[in-house]
Amino acid sequence: MKALQDNTFKQLRDFIYERSGIFISDSKKYLLENRLTKRIQEKKLNSYEDYLYLLLYGNSTDELMKLFDAVTTNETFFFRESQQLDVFIDHIVPSILKKQGAKDIAIWSAACSTGEEPYTLSMLLLEKGYIVKKEIVASDISEGTLESAKKAVYNSYSIRNIPMQYLKKYFKPNGQNYELSPIVKNTVKFMNINLIDDRKMKLVTAKDVIFCRNVLIYFDDKAKQKAVSLLYDSLKPGGYLIIGLSESLHNVTRALKPVVINKAVVYQRV
Repeated sequence: MKALQDNTFKQLRDFIYERSGIFISDSKKYLLENRLTKRIQEKKLNSYEDYLYLLLYGNSTDELMKLFDAVTTNETFFFRESQQLDVFIDHIVPSILKKQGAKDIAIWSAACSTGEEPYTLSMLLLEKGYIVKKEIVASDISEGTLESAKKAVYNSYSIRNIPMQYLKKYFKPNGQNYELSPIVKNTVKFMNINLIDDRKMKLVTAKDVIFCRNVLIYFDDKAKQKAVSLLYDSLKPGGYLIIGLSESLHNVTRALKPVVINKAVVYQRV
């Protein structure tokens, strides 16, 4: 099969951007080429041009999902960026529960990949004695990673940061891997949601806290603004949006106010 031509690359890149908000720069052309080769072979096509034609005119939702699976990066693990998790469980959760006079909190883990983040949040709540009445909503654009998340079986890389008391309490060995307890699994509801799809984003409403960490780095400014605007609409007044430690909304929105808690910046809908 001949190499991916520049013109075809640009058309594929534009298609991916329009459908997902993910922007693939010129320097990542080789990455797109490598990741799509397998799909082209599986579909028994002869070229990248054939695959582009299939995407443009094939009208296949399934193939779109396979494309998203191929181009998304799913680097994640339990208890990632623990500083933010401490702020969440020690400051944000108690303040929301006190303000609302309620015993439950509505949480969304957006772009959850294989589920480590929402399951971490669930374990933190359970350990503090909070009863997770409403399910934690977790979403991703990749159907493949969601299927993996629902199975909740993890390798040593994913579990390497889990404190020992959590590992003993909420996991059991499964061959070389670790299987999550149903006590935690049953607190999370998974959905396929594209962060720039207005219709799907409207399915998630009235959240107290939204985690959307290390995702917006894949979007350009226009897509970031759209995604953040839709996330804002999904928050209750006073609710919090938590993005990655290395990320900022400084040039993206003024609608969410940055709040510093224990040196970690979170964003609040005012």
